[in-house]
Amino acid sequence: MLTNPYTMWNEEDNTLYQSFTFRDFSEAFAFMTRVALLAEQHNHHPTWTNTWNKVEIWLTTHDAGNTVTEKDRKLAQAIDNLR
Repeated sequence: MLTNPYTMWNEEDNTLYQSFTFRDFSEAFAFMTRVALLAEQHNHHPTWTNTWNKVEIWLTTHDAGNTVTEKDRKLAQAIDNLR
């Protein structure tokens, strides 16, 4: 992965956001697969996009009125631990 490992999640507009950049589409897709498995474990599913080597993730808790909660922070930390 090419993303700076010290990049922090940005909290804005009631979401946690981070962009990840990879060498190619295969690496980006593999990362998304790992995140999908984490999301299932956490029972918390991101809004995300993928364009070629870039994955963008937005986390918010819909059940809490579309705000950032501890559930979002825990999944963000788990995603960071993948790197």
